[in-house]
Amino acid sequence: MAAYDFTAPRLFVETDLGSGARLPLDRAQANYLLTVLRRKPEDMILVFNGRDGEWRARLDPTGRKSADLVLEERTRTQPKSSDLHYPFAPLKSARLDYLAQKAVEMGAGTIRPVFTRYTQGERINAERLRANAIEAAEQCGILAIPDLPEAVRLPAALADLAPERLLVFCDEDAPVSDPIAALRGAADPAAPPPLAVLVGPEGGFALDERALIAARPNTVALSLGPRILRADTAAVAVLALVQAVLGDAR
Repeated sequence: MAAYDFTAPRLFVETDLGSGARLPLDRAQANYLLTVLRRKPEDMILVFNGRDGEWRARLDPTGRKSADLVLEERTRTQPKSSDLHYPFAPLKSARLDYLAQKAVEMGAGTIRPVFTRYTQGERINAERLRANAIEAAEQCGILAIPDLPEAVRLPAALADLAPERLLVFCDEDAPVSDPIAALRGAADPAAPPPLAVLVGPEGGFALDERALIAARPNTVALSLGPRILRADTAAVAVLALVQAVLGDAR
């Protein structure tokens, strides 16, 4: 039997969840289920709120364009939240949407925009960032929405990282070498420390920024190979490596 039900739609809600509870759907959610997906009365829907696990609910239309969900049973308990931090330099809107979704899929528990010298833009739509995180969680069976702290400049972001947290710095100027060996040399895979992964903007980091990062203790510079990767591609590549060697995929 599959670990997840891939056939039922999944919705994130803010409300507390419990057996027998009735959850009125907002207009967008009701339209999605009734009009877009054409779900019928009594169809099963999965819901989660990031606190109470995942619940199976029954769709109960209350009008032509409105519906409630009636909770019936819990299908999964709430797992421990991911402690992987992902500070990143924001990208232009469409690619930022992609990056946010992929970071959630790859297990980031904290996603924080970080402004650098060569960041392409310094306007962050926090609601859109959260919406993309929720959409990724809904589609991929994830039961927690990542923390989304406010955007800060690079020095403040580095200062906010606890000293014991290993910072994996994607360094385009690092010597091309085995990234798996570099990660294993930086921490014991059998007892890895809390982790953070830093990916810069398309233009890379300025010299003073690179010096600031290099001066931070408990930091490992990582090459992603001989090819130049776009920032959103680099994010997926390094998160996969980190999760495979030191994270929850090992």
